Amino acid sequence: MKRDGNRITDINIAYIGGGSRGWAWGLMSDLAGEEALCGNVRLYDIDMQAAKDNEVIGNRYAYAEGAKSAWKYTAVGSLKEALTGADFVVISILPGTFDEMDSDVHAPEKYGIYQPVGDTTGPGGLIRAYRTIPMFIEIAEAIKEFSPEAWVINYTNPMTLCVRTLYEVFPQIKAFGCCHEVFGTQKVLAMAYRALRGGELPEREDIKVNVQGINHFTWLDKATYNGEDLFPIYDEFIDKIRSGELELDTADKNWANGKRPTTNAVKYDLFKRYGVIAAAGDRHLVEFVPAWYLKNPDVVKLWGYELTTVDSRKEGQRERIEKSRKLIAQTEPYTLSKTGEDGVKQIKALVGLDTLITNVNIPNVGQISNLPLGAVVETNAVFSHNSLVPVNAGEMKWDVKILVERIIYNQETILKAVFNKDKELGFNAFLNDPMMCISMADARALYEEMIENTKKYIPWMEEV
Repeated sequence: MKRDGNRITDINIAYIGGGSRGWAWGLMSDLAGEEALCGNVRLYDIDMQAAKDNEVIGNRYAYAEGAKSAWKYTAVGSLKEALTGADFVVISILPGTFDEMDSDVHAPEKYGIYQPVGDTTGPGGLIRAYRTIPMFIEIAEAIKEFSPEAWVINYTNPMTLCVRTLYEVFPQIKAFGCCHEVFGTQKVLAMAYRALRGGELPEREDIKVNVQGINHFTWLDKATYNGEDLFPIYDEFIDKIRSGELELDTADKNWANGKRPTTNAVKYDLFKRYGVIAAAGDRHLVEFVPAWYLKNPDVVKLWGYELTTVDSRKEGQRERIEKSRKLIAQTEPYTLSKTGEDGVKQIKALVGLDTLITNVNIPNVGQISNLPLGAVVETNAVFSHNSLVPVNAGEMKWDVKILVERIIYNQETILKAVFNKDKELGFNAFLNDPMMCISMADARALYEEMIENTKKYIPWMEEV
């Protein structure tokens, strides 16, 4: 990398999953809009044509209105080509296809188990991990061989197990996982502040929070704005929402859920139960706790969120493929829009142009003092020149810690099952998930069915 005043050029980024028709385009837009950074992006994907399409699209972002830097995008045919000489590695892959995800999400429904997301925990998240961990073993081994000093940014789910696998294979790796769920909760807190105090809506970044927990089951035990404690404000805000005294246009929209409306009723209820703020969208939160909010579709409607079908994801994929065709044909305009992700800000800090504090997923070295060491946890961390230091988040509230710790040990069990090729150990983790309130016989039948539906992506199972 070369420094020219306050500008870093010749940055090399390896994008694994570079044929992505979502995350990749967002990164392209964010990079083009940052004048302090410039360099090369090598796109690797098992779908080479998708990577080649993104090569064309990425290079054209340099000419989008408002672009402040021009990056060179190149599709490559191997991990070695992508990783050699990389300063940063971005991982954003789909483990398998939406057909396998269809099984993850919908196969359990015949047993009365409903999953709004199904990519992190629950039977769907755990079977997805069976596909994902072997892929991340391969990626970690390649990083160790070809770019051991690179910073690795993961966006793939299940986030915790992806990052955990990278460190299990290559303990010296400089990897972290990024998720925007906390950002959405900061926006809810900003909304609460404006509703009760008036004035302009605070910027998300100005809501200071202490982050604790694991990905998609993250909690805040402190939140302030301009030094004022936001917990009493949030408590009163919830009461006014519940009583109907407050009716805000934004009250039913959690930024973290994109276009999907939510009342945030689960988030609010968990605060009333535990006195700390659940910092993810309702669709994620309900999958980590007993079936309080997820007994059946009628209960889902009662709590004001939705079950996302995989058919809707497939339709979204078809729309993105069509958009890709239009971008390549230049019948779709190239527009820059900020994604709200911190990826480019993190790169900017790591190359020495800034200092940033934001939430990330990294191994616990004591930043959450009453969770297991080595487990991947989500807390704030300080980014600076070639440095990532976790912020001490303290102890988790005991009753919340119990909920979180159960998931941690279950995820560790899944990791161990894959590394040891132990199908029965994996079944025990499957049984222990909070959502699995069915008989042993039904659990066994579901487990075998879901494995059968995804077996071509879990080669280790053939050796069992």
